[in-house]
Amino acid sequence: MNVRYRVELSQAERCELTAMLSKGKRAARKLKRAQIFLAADAGRSDEEIARAVAVGGSTVYRTKRRFVEGNLEQALSEDPRPGAERKLTGKEEALLVATACADPPEGRARWTLKLLADAMVKLTGHESLSGETVRRRLAENGLKPWRKDMWCIPRVDGEYVARMEDVLDLYAQAPDPARPVVCFDESPVQLIGEVRQPIPAQPGQLERYDCEYRRNGTVNLFVCVDVHRPWREVKVTERRAAEDYAQCMRELVDVHYPDAACIRVVQDNLSTHSAGALYEAFAPAEARRILRRLEFHYTPKHASWLNMVEIEIGVLRGQCLDRRIDDSKRLISEIAAWEKQRNTAGAGIKWMFTTEKARAKMGRAYPVTSKES
Repeated sequence: MNVRYRVELSQAERCELTAMLSKGKRAARKLKRAQIFLAADAGRSDEEIARAVAVGGSTVYRTKRRFVEGNLEQALSEDPRPGAERKLTGKEEALLVATACADPPEGRARWTLKLLADAMVKLTGHESLSGETVRRRLAENGLKPWRKDMWCIPRVDGEYVARMEDVLDLYAQAPDPARPVVCFDESPVQLIGEVRQPIPAQPGQLERYDCEYRRNGTVNLFVCVDVHRPWREVKVTERRAAEDYAQCMRELVDVHYPDAACIRVVQDNLSTHSAGALYEAFAPAEARRILRRLEFHYTPKHASWLNMVEIEIGVLRGQCLDRRIDDSKRLISEIAAWEKQRNTAGAGIKWMFTTEKARAKMGRAYPVTSKES
């Protein structure tokens, strides 16, 4: 086949296009053009490229022509599209963005499209402005002022970095049966009972349950996960007091890891997660005996995501607890069955975040290092 437009990329252009595809955070049309250029550079025919990228042959032809007649940047970009003139000028669009990022009017919890359109009419010379115009301009700037995310905002300082790297280095160490690493946390669970019995599913009909329910109190789950082997333990208690925490630590030492010289426990900064809790629950000699075989490692404040057990608690809630369970006896039985299945199946947690990745991706957590470099 006689190829009229031949694409020959430089090494720098290949690297640019490969990086663009690996990140994937670009417009779909731009990513398809990048795929076309790489395939054409590799010598594939237009028909093969069209099938692989799922576009028409004319699209492949036009894309290659734009590259040959111009350059890579022009070929990747969009041509100006015909249509009505934008109603908002650049300055007016900037004013819209600033307004959407500011506090809403008094008496309103959040901005809406109508509120923003009305505000822009007052601030500019427009007689009217549609909500769709406002929505499109906000979308171009990645704004949805009627939505909010609840987020734990940590204080990123030297203490945060020190604790983060301590935990990440602990995860990266080779398994040592004499010094196991165990992640520990607790989670509350509501006991929910049915007021009316659900209607079972039938062919063509989903299971149906009543919106009304009966609340039968709450219980607490203490969850342990071994970092280096597929083992977890879930203990159901009525409370999460210091005495309950101390009992869990004693069971780690005497029941679950009786032969370990030292058990390294990763946990958060809850007030009961301390050596003092064992002295409150046991006699000093017993508390000291247990603590001699424990080594506590704390996640940074407002960074519980660094505790691997949080992932396991999420799995537990999704696979076992995502339903109404009305009493603690049934809850204990269901959790025990789930725990046995997970342990028997050898299910573990593949932790990918390392100290090196933290230093590369969390530059804001390393202000001193950034200044020195």
